[in-house]
Amino acid sequence: MQAARLHDYTDEMDDALSIDTIERPEADTADGVVVEVEGAGWCQTDNHVIEGMWEQYMPQDLPMTLGHENAGTVVEVGEGVSTVSEGDSVICHTVMTCGTCRPCRLGNDMHCENIGFPGLSTDGGFAEYLRTNDRAVIPLPGDVDTVDIAPHADAGITAYHAVKLAVRELNPGDHAVVIGIGGLGHIGLQCLDAMSAATITAVDVKDSARSLADDLGAHHTLDPTADDIPAEVDALTDGTGAHAILDFVGSDETTGLAPDIVAGGGDHYVVGYGGHVHQPSQALVNGDFSYTGTLVGNYTELQELVALVERGDVDLRTSRRGLDEINDVAAELERNEIEGRAVITP
Repeated sequence: MQAARLHDYTDEMDDALSIDTIERPEADTADGVVVEVEGAGWCQTDNHVIEGMWEQYMPQDLPMTLGHENAGTVVEVGEGVSTVSEGDSVICHTVMTCGTCRPCRLGNDMHCENIGFPGLSTDGGFAEYLRTNDRAVIPLPGDVDTVDIAPHADAGITAYHAVKLAVRELNPGDHAVVIGIGGLGHIGLQCLDAMSAATITAVDVKDSARSLADDLGAHHTLDPTADDIPAEVDALTDGTGAHAILDFVGSDETTGLAPDIVAGGGDHYVVGYGGHVHQPSQALVNGDFSYTGTLVGNYTELQELVALVERGDVDLRTSRRGLDEINDVAAELERNEIEGRAVITP
């Protein structure tokens, strides 16, 4: 089969991956599931994997096939699999988990002690076929397109997980600021609109992203290159501040906004990454606010997100690209030229 493989870490996205011919994976364990990949979303994390940023957090044996946002059709199952059958359309939860360690039993899939992470620690879905396991696959309703839904396997549940944490603390009339209306942020904004009665302000440097935010339910939009964000949030909230910031950028500049715009007792949810948090401890004490890091959601949260998608509350903006265009996609995302999510169709 054909697969897009990373052989060496590099900062050059134009030729980062090579299209190799490798053996098709098999369901060689009782819980194994082989999926014919119909859609695999390209994520900013893929760029970070190429750059070697994940090597210290996740064991990686190069060459490796990237791709961790996957959906398609089941073509083979192990003898112990009962959740899906050959021919089923599925979306794949980001990780393969064991189900027996303490984090798994607590429902914290992403902290499984025996985790396998396709596209980060094992071969992923930028290929014709993907090997995963039965704890990772979720059957899809018949009218859901596997290509369109694929990015929800990571972008979707990462955004959903952060919003789910935020809405537990948001009351009607509270204010929430969503920073970055890109591949994750435009999903998070829709989830926030569907799951809360908060007033939503979207912040993005791009005109097209702010226009998209308007279309998706934001009550206000701000341009950080032209607007004084603290002053604008102060005016919009009558001096109270935002009770939640959902930061899908995670740069030094965006995390630095918290002391000036978070309401007392509020939270700055850090979803995007690449920057740092540089604040004196007194700023957190005086503001009585928290920085909260959020990872991808668990299996049941992906089920919940699929329900929102099926109901029409969350619409994913995607563009379809062939496997032979994969390095073009990497380079375009590096230049911030992709709206929504690019989906590879192997």
